[in-house]
Amino acid sequence: MGAVIGEILPLALGVAISPIPIIAAILMLLSPKARVTSVGFLLGWVIGIIVAVTVFTLLSSILPEQDPDASQPIKGVIQLILGALLLLLALSQWRKRPKAGEEPVMPKWMQAIDKVTFPVAFGLGFLLSALNPKNLLMAAGAGVGIGSAGLDTGSIILVIAIFTVLAASTVLVPVVGYLTAADKLRGALDALRVWLTKENAIIMAVLLLVIGVSMIGKGIGSF
Repeated sequence: MGAVIGEILPLALGVAISPIPIIAAILMLLSPKARVTSVGFLLGWVIGIIVAVTVFTLLSSILPEQDPDASQPIKGVIQLILGALLLLLALSQWRKRPKAGEEPVMPKWMQAIDKVTFPVAFGLGFLLSALNPKNLLMAAGAGVGIGSAGLDTGSIILVIAIFTVLAASTVLVPVVGYLTAADKLRGALDALRVWLTKENAIIMAVLLLVIGVSMIGKGIGSF
């Protein structure tokens, strides 16, 4: 199980370092309905992660069992495809980076984030975690690693829980922190929002590049 946890850690980090969801959570925390919408967003974010990684774990568990010391071509091909897709996403993010003097363009839905309700915040969190292409690729990579490892049910649940906590941590920490110390964190959260907005494309491009290359390396090693 330790090897599987080590394999999914970079993927969980890839989900965690997602500037757009973090910015959305911060905007909700700075809105008049902070306590309601931020909790809804956090719940949707966590449940979306659990659903995505669980689905891919179940799908990968139906792959034919193989000797762990032997080559695993099916797993290798899947990892190579996922790695290549991550590299394509990295290239796309790099091309979207704002040029010198340009203001970064953020999603239009963020302009109305002050007006969202608990159900809308929940749905937004779920969509950003479970249906975001980048997160789906990360969840798929984690699911392949977990489902093909031959773990028992208890170990699978534990590994998915570890993945979820790590992947959700960058939304979980500010929400919980704000709910306990709102006045002290308001300035820091706003400064973080500004920085993430400016550096969003570059952060994502570098992150996807590193994880994509790592995934391709794992795929090659599976043959």
